[in-house]
Amino acid sequence: MTSQRSFKSRVRARMARTGESYTTARRQLLARVTAAPAPTVDAGRGQQDRISAALLRERTGHDWDEWFARLDAWGAAGRTHTEIARWLVTEHEVPGWWAQTVTVGYEQARGLRAPGQRRGGGFEATGSRTVAVPVTVLFEAFADEAVRRRWLPDVAVRVRTATAPKSFRADWAGGPSRIVVGFTPVSGSKARVAVQHEKLTGAEEADRLKAYWRDRLAALKQLLEQPEVTR
Repeated sequence: MTSQRSFKSRVRARMARTGESYTTARRQLLARVTAAPAPTVDAGRGQQDRISAALLRERTGHDWDEWFARLDAWGAAGRTHTEIARWLVTEHEVPGWWAQTVTVGYEQARGLRAPGQRRGGGFEATGSRTVAVPVTVLFEAFADEAVRRRWLPDVAVRVRTATAPKSFRADWAGGPSRIVVGFTPVSGSKARVAVQHEKLTGAEEADRLKAYWRDRLAALKQLLEQPEVTR
């Protein structure tokens, strides 16, 4: 109950700040859970292999086994991904990215998805990078076609939506796969980009594109952090 009261206090604080109704303020806070950058998922490596029990306990208050027991008792195996993540946020005050991490780890452990696979089918590859530029500059590196070609050449990208400086969505190489990109300011002069490449055909393609994005985001970082680059 303590965690629930804490979440309600955050809702009321937003109400006081924005003038929103309780329902609207709550919905906006919960929307941050699904908007949180997706945790990196390797096609052949699960969340428990990537994140130690000690680190998870340090960041969330519980290790993997403890979270799994709590989630089982709550009936998480019969819930959707979003329901699980939101429960972790509202009932246990787990930050958005870590709520997503615990949710993915639980789904993998209970056979609801394979490593690298989205729940409900389909595979994905992800990558992220922190770059020493303002978030607006990082966003433009995706949204501006001329800049994008400098670090992402020879790929047909059809932009679906671009919301500055938060998100970028596009069809990839004529489809059927697509990319969903999120941007998060770290400070005034540093920002983080997280790429999620969705609707892949299998683990082999997910592995290949994970390596591809690791390389391309490194190229992006090098391009933007060069002193002579005109912004």
